[in-house]
Amino acid sequence: MKQRKAALDVNEVPAMNKWLVLSLQHLFAMFGATILVPFLTGLPPSVALVSSGFGTLAYLLITRGKVPAYLGSSFAFIAPIIEVSQSSGVAGAMVGSFLAGLVYGVVALLISMFGTKWLMALLPPIVVGPVIIVIGLGLASTAVDMAMYLPGQEENIYSGKHLMVALVTLAITIIASIYFKGFFALLPILFGIIGGYVFALTQGIVDTSGIQEEWTAITSAGSFMGVLAAIFQMPEFVVPFVDFSPLEVVSWEIAFLMVPFALVTITEHTGDQMVLSKVVGKNFLKEPGLDKSILGDGVATFIASCLGGPPNTTYGENIGVLAITRVFSVFVIGGAAVIAIIFGFIGMVTAIIGSIPTAVMGGVSILLFGIIASSGLRMLIDNQIDFGEKRNLIIASVILVIGVGGAFVQVTEEVQIAGMALAAIVGILLNLVLPGKEKGYGNGRMFEEPAVEEDEKNNQVA
Repeated sequence: MKQRKAALDVNEVPAMNKWLVLSLQHLFAMFGATILVPFLTGLPPSVALVSSGFGTLAYLLITRGKVPAYLGSSFAFIAPIIEVSQSSGVAGAMVGSFLAGLVYGVVALLISMFGTKWLMALLPPIVVGPVIIVIGLGLASTAVDMAMYLPGQEENIYSGKHLMVALVTLAITIIASIYFKGFFALLPILFGIIGGYVFALTQGIVDTSGIQEEWTAITSAGSFMGVLAAIFQMPEFVVPFVDFSPLEVVSWEIAFLMVPFALVTITEHTGDQMVLSKVVGKNFLKEPGLDKSILGDGVATFIASCLGGPPNTTYGENIGVLAITRVFSVFVIGGAAVIAIIFGFIGMVTAIIGSIPTAVMGGVSILLFGIIASSGLRMLIDNQIDFGEKRNLIIASVILVIGVGGAFVQVTEEVQIAGMALAAIVGILLNLVLPGKEKGYGNGRMFEEPAVEEDEKNNQVA
């Protein structure tokens, strides 16, 4: 089967009359998921957009403009950010993100020195798959609570109206996922949020006061400069050594809660790079190299931690856009990043995002978190993990029960290793200790370099 020729290759510059539209495609593909993460964690969506844009630009620079990938908010860090924020505030979450970024740097250095076999030994599919399942299932109660209960109450108060809005949102998202075709099939989250928002307006549960305030400020401005001042606003950045002292916040507890998830997202990043290589027809694991792309991912997370945004990661939605449109240009990806940064400074955008009811986000989250758990199951299936082997059954079972059950280890009076972090650590240790390590690899395809030579030949075909 011949691969279609690229509409725009990686280093091709699009025509000016098409550049904006092509970049907006990528922005819309990641928009729904990227604003959902800060919405759930209590971080400002405007900061998430800005850090996503700057992180993507840094990634493109570090990979020398050879990898057309957009980076958005990482779902894997939702639970640890919430947990750390409750105990150490936003500053603690940012310190944790910074430490996770350090792990990316260390892993990138080790890969450049020793290759990827050691990473495969540390994180085979039998460990990573169940951990991803735990990440999704661990967030399930958050999605259900948002869908069922009145927001902002000290005690959970059931609301049939909010549940109905959540279910309508979920239904729209599912319909968009199943029945929409082409580029629109990549935007089910965005369609779900928009459709749920419109339905929520009919139910009277949308607070539009913030939007009205922004509109009043714009229309009442007496001059052109006044209008610009009303439209553009500074996001609520949280900057280290300005808003807080990292050395006073950092602790072993934060490290144990945040750092293990970096290993999972690094493995997911590797999978994304393999898929992207097959889509584009270039082996990105060799050129510019997995070490460069992981380093770029880590720097993007560094940037987010210095601005007050959630950690960044490569986005599957944007890979889908590449596959459908065949537009591989890094200039288009860079354009999307610049637009995201601009959107982060527009007060009306922030006000609209802030007015989205929790029930709408809850409805979308029911599907999204389930998909995260299912993707872990898919990893086990794709790698043909044999659960007839007791070793595999034991590792997966222990990870699932510890992670979903909320087990924890009290290391000191202040330091606690809990839930998903503990599950990941225990899974890694079990895999290293139990005999028969080769059985946890399955067919070993997770870190197998993608065969793109034939694709490269096909790209020569008109």
